[in-house]
Amino acid sequence: MSQFELILASSSQTRKDLMDRLGLDYRCISPDIDESVQGETHADDLAKRLAYQKAHVIAEQHPNAIVIGSDQVAWREHAPDDFIGKPLTIENAKAQLAANSGRTVFFSTALSVQCLEKSFEHTLVEHYQVKFRNLSAPEIERYVDLDLPLQCAGSFKCESLGISLFEKMIGDDQTTLMGLPMIQLCKILRQFGIAVP
Repeated sequence: MSQFELILASSSQTRKDLMDRLGLDYRCISPDIDESVQGETHADDLAKRLAYQKAHVIAEQHPNAIVIGSDQVAWREHAPDDFIGKPLTIENAKAQLAANSGRTVFFSTALSVQCLEKSFEHTLVEHYQVKFRNLSAPEIERYVDLDLPLQCAGSFKCESLGISLFEKMIGDDQTTLMGLPMIQLCKILRQFGIAVP
């Protein structure tokens, strides 16, 4: 059994739900970082920097803990420099879904695990794709009203009714789409002697 405290550097309910699947004791601390773009021209680079910074801010405060940071950036086919953010308003969500209609949206999801006491830092990016079916305006309106995906990049919740918007999903680990690549996380936690399962 690992002697390290486990901290999820996040305030995301979806990431908490994913961590809960593991049945491990952990706590959440929300990192206070600037999430604005700082010259990045590819979604992978932005996601990686933000995941690293989230974990690092908390790791510096808790150097003997294993800290997990994650971040996700969405982008449309052939445009990895045109980041799709959280819509925040109903109008923006509808506009995002209209733009996604019939198109493939890519998700760059970064994971950073850090433990300063062990001089351990591992940051990686996983990818997932979603092909949207052709969406009508009434379908978009109905979906946004029902699921209110205002805090979700791409304006959908795949773990909820968002699944009805897709033609297909492409990737190795569906949790990558949800914002925390669990297969990779479990692999790293096992390196610390944490039993999963």
